[in-house]
Amino acid sequence: MSIASVATQQAGQQTGSASAATTSNVAASASGSDPGKALATLSGNFQNFLQMLMTQLKNQDPTSPMDTNQFTTELVQFSSVEQQISTNSNLAQLIQLTQGDTIIQSSSLLGKGVAVQSASLPLQNGTGAVQFTAAAGQKIVVNVSDSKGALQKTTQFAAVQGTNNWIWDGTNNVGNPLPDGVYQVAVVTAGGGSAGTAVPFSVVGTATGVKVQNNAVQLQLGGVTVPFSSILSVGASTGGSSTFGK
Repeated sequence: MSIASVATQQAGQQTGSASAATTSNVAASASGSDPGKALATLSGNFQNFLQMLMTQLKNQDPTSPMDTNQFTTELVQFSSVEQQISTNSNLAQLIQLTQGDTIIQSSSLLGKGVAVQSASLPLQNGTGAVQFTAAAGQKIVVNVSDSKGALQKTTQFAAVQGTNNWIWDGTNNVGNPLPDGVYQVAVVTAGGGSAGTAVPFSVVGTATGVKVQNNAVQLQLGGVTVPFSSILSVGASTGGSSTFGK
């Protein structure tokens, strides 16, 4: 085998493996959150690809020239990845602008009562609230636990038809006040000596802030942070068909 043929095979192997790795690596970078870095990686890999391609062309066997369709396809792949990076870059800018507008518009919620779908109950200024719908006379149990899972408050009462509100004064089962913060709450039916059935509920708190977290705009109710998709109503109060204190 001639030296040229050996060089051609080596260059061809390097080009094929390098182009496959390049396309894979750059495509992975393009799907990430840093389009600028991905574009720089693509530029560097493209230069390496061209250098190896020229080496392959210079050392190819004249009696068996390389298939031009191969490197043409690879050039097209580079172009496709470049377009993907550009699209991701524009999309990232659009998301940032949208998030900024959402934060500005959401500032009108601050200071208002908001009902959200969450198992985390914010205790704000010594008050927490839970809202649910039940049948008349249905026995309901509300359990409140701290961040370590220790049960702090248990209360049982008979619900009325329609909307019911349970207002927590922030005290535990022995009447001692608990600090403001985030607690876990569960609402279940009672009776029969067996485990109760979970009752769908929402927690009510005062909106205190709006922030971007995990690339999404989040609403803060004291220490509780929820996505905007969890909001059930704005201007929620502790009024309704029935209100049960403590």
